[in-house]
Amino acid sequence: MDFQPMKDWMRRMVEWGVPGNVAAVYRDGKRVFFHAEGYADPENRVPMRGDELFYIYSCSKVTTVTAALQLYERGLFLLDDPVSAYIPSWKDARVKSPGGALRKPVRPLTVRHLFTMTGGLTYDFGTLAFEKARRLTAGKMDTLKVIECLAEDPLAFDPGDHWQYSLCHDVLAALVEVVSGERFADYVRRHIWEPLDMKTASYHPSAEELAGMAGQYRDDGPGPNDPEAWTNGRPPRIRIANVGKRNGYCLGENYDSGGAGIAVSADDYARFAFALANRGVGLTGERILSPCAVELLRENQLTSSQLADYNWPQLRGYGYGLGVRTTLSRAESGFTGMRGEFGWGGAAGATILSDPEANLALFYAEHLLNPHEEFYQPRLRNVLYACL
Repeated sequence: MDFQPMKDWMRRMVEWGVPGNVAAVYRDGKRVFFHAEGYADPENRVPMRGDELFYIYSCSKVTTVTAALQLYERGLFLLDDPVSAYIPSWKDARVKSPGGALRKPVRPLTVRHLFTMTGGLTYDFGTLAFEKARRLTAGKMDTLKVIECLAEDPLAFDPGDHWQYSLCHDVLAALVEVVSGERFADYVRRHIWEPLDMKTASYHPSAEELAGMAGQYRDDGPGPNDPEAWTNGRPPRIRIANVGKRNGYCLGENYDSGGAGIAVSADDYARFAFALANRGVGLTGERILSPCAVELLRENQLTSSQLADYNWPQLRGYGYGLGVRTTLSRAESGFTGMRGEFGWGGAAGATILSDPEANLALFYAEHLLNPHEEFYQPRLRNVLYACL
């Protein structure tokens, strides 16, 4: 293995304008690559060391579906159970028709719909349901109460009709709370992070932990989507603006966001990625999922009509399993790796990748909101496999 191509690519990302980045790769039970480039604090020229915390946003979803699958393996629910069997307020869920009228759904919202983002939910935090939850909880916004109130917001379509990125995995986190009898963050810590010896992961980082977090930025430039603006094969340079160390998806200290809540170091989340690549067994020897559950996790769950909605450019040639992208066509994706690689990305540039066929795992982190996933994710995946 030669990881110089990965180092070169990470350096080019920094030259393009990404403030800094970190990558950790595990294969066959060993860390085979760990590298940091750029700056954790570019304003003060503080280099990226590699042990900084990052908000990983939607990469958190992979932890949420893993936690739920653990309970599924214990026989505590089935995928086609109605969500209302566990959170009764969802029994009264309604669908908003094109004319604005509310009606009963054609079919109930099920646990499978939550896993697969086919439930008809949205990603709107500004609805009446959230206002009600703030009032009922005196602003504390505990996970289950928020999700109970969310049932009052109308669904955008009948569950199962479409794929739509949404708060489905936040609802799944509340279901984990109900089924396990534990607060979601406590369940994840006890059943995933502690068995894998992940010491830096948190849903609510302390002030001390935030001090060790990489600075968080956004790109105020044109981005890479207009080839006419490129020069000699290079996209326009990123123009960064500091946005502070805040995660807008965390509604308070009592809301454990299943969809976007985790702050963690790159190496720790790579340890989690490797446990999935190793068919459920972590570097500690502890098992967090069975091999069969990992296979189910990465099995495409979408129908042909749902795949038509799943049309993000960086996911061309991929399907969607129980909460993760999963390779369907190397030809369509242009992916140089192996069929069956799976993972997901986050809103500030984090990416988790697990490949059971190669016993390979990657976690890559930067801290740039609007990170242009369609540009960097396919390139990152191809560079990784070039190093092998």
